Amino acid sequence: MDLVKKVSILNNYLKAKNFNKVIEDGQKILKKVPNNDYLLNLIGMAYQGRSQHNRAINYFEESLKHNQDNIAAMNNCANSLKAVGKLERSRDLYEKILKINPKYINAYNNYANLKEIYNDYDGAIDLYKKALNLLKENKDIPMFHSLGFMFSLAAAYHSFNKVEDAKRVIEEIISIDPNHISAHKLKSSISKYSLEKKETIDHLNQMESLNNPDKLDNEKKIDLYFSLGKAYDDLKNYDKAFNFLNEANKLRYKKFGSNLEKEKKLFKNIIKTFESIDFEKTNKDIPQKKIIFICGMPRSGTTLTEQIIASHSEVYGAGELVYLQQILKKNFYEDLKFNKFKITENQNYLKNIISSEYLEHLNIYNIEEKIITDKAPPNFRWLGFIKLFFPNSKIIHCYRNPKDNCLSLFKNSFASSMMDWANDPKDIASYYNLYSDLMIFWKSKISHSILDVEYESLVNDKEKEIKKILEFCDLEWDDKCLNPEKNSKTPIKTVSVSQARQPIYKTSLNSNINFDKYLEEMFSILK
Repeated sequence: MDLVKKVSILNNYLKAKNFNKVIEDGQKILKKVPNNDYLLNLIGMAYQGRSQHNRAINYFEESLKHNQDNIAAMNNCANSLKAVGKLERSRDLYEKILKINPKYINAYNNYANLKEIYNDYDGAIDLYKKALNLLKENKDIPMFHSLGFMFSLAAAYHSFNKVEDAKRVIEEIISIDPNHISAHKLKSSISKYSLEKKETIDHLNQMESLNNPDKLDNEKKIDLYFSLGKAYDDLKNYDKAFNFLNEANKLRYKKFGSNLEKEKKLFKNIIKTFESIDFEKTNKDIPQKKIIFICGMPRSGTTLTEQIIASHSEVYGAGELVYLQQILKKNFYEDLKFNKFKITENQNYLKNIISSEYLEHLNIYNIEEKIITDKAPPNFRWLGFIKLFFPNSKIIHCYRNPKDNCLSLFKNSFASSMMDWANDPKDIASYYNLYSDLMIFWKSKISHSILDVEYESLVNDKEKEIKKILEFCDLEWDDKCLNPEKNSKTPIKTVSVSQARQPIYKTSLNSNINFDKYLEEMFSILK
């Protein structure tokens, strides 16, 4: 069999997501035809498909050694560099691609995604618009490419608090493709359904007409059912709301399973690791910038709290960052557990490796402010590390009524595989108990370093609670903090975006009573 046929077979394996076969057979062929840039890129894509991005990068870079103009390998390498947090190198590659070939359409989308990561939404929106102009010029490219860019543009507008622009683009998408489920889902998140608003009822009916199980794959069913559940919840039709939400969660569980057992092991290991660590022995190399870590259970009020703090003139709101977890796992995680010896060793180093690596990741953000918020809810797991290696930081722990919190998790779909525990009601409650136990542990060790912000208190007496938050963060009073919904300088990339763009409201308090009879088992598991 000649090389062309062999490579064609590998391409078919790649399309079928049989990544192991691509790697295994590709490496055999590579021994006979070493230094083949196309083959090296193909194997890199297989590793990329398995989320083994560092290995993928090695193959892409090897491919580029043998053909420095291989734009596909360049684009793939930039994508994997982005995935492992090497954002500056990723940006440089995208810029190089667009200089070589300003019409290489894939780079526009990928580069715009990167710009969104480091909060350059103006830049991202500009790239999406340029891509759409190129697609209009090229009539040979199928329409679905344009719809993909239009949807990304609408989502970027939404995150950047340009809601009217987002709505305009969504309506354009639906007018071209009335069956575009993702656009309907985004529209449902922006809409407040009411019998008095004919346009919202019309949209609900439109979504209902799309509910044809024989014509929808599971992914589209999931998005549609969450959207319908949200609509009926707004209309206080809790029977229908629960039925759709429950079906959506069942489909997610069927597709992704649950990672609860893995999380149990992690939480147990964290407590074991930090049980006897001396928290007074913090690393003496103080970071130049002060980080305000805002954490807690997802859907506990972390986004609202960040928007309040980030409205302050002296604060940069960085959003939900992944860097802390990446750095901790890279430096301390071995054989599925944390290495206590390495942690205590780093406590005594003259250089604070952890905070230095963290701040290096933020270089691409071009942050002028000395105070930065990092609103990653799962950082509640790393409070011991924060205490040791970010000694000048502030820790804000957000919490709310456990039933309301778990209900909100049940109502929403989360893209991150780290949250696959949220695909089943019983697992949601079990995870909440893990979180609760871990917070009790941290309070027993470093309670004086943590400010608790209760969601219910915040929405009932916002001025009093905001004063408390600003005092804890050593910030002067700023009136802008009273109206976080007006804050456009801090994009929101989470499922909380629509709620956080509204004035502070109380309607979600005790919402669990509407679902008590449906979620009795989940609520009964909560401690």
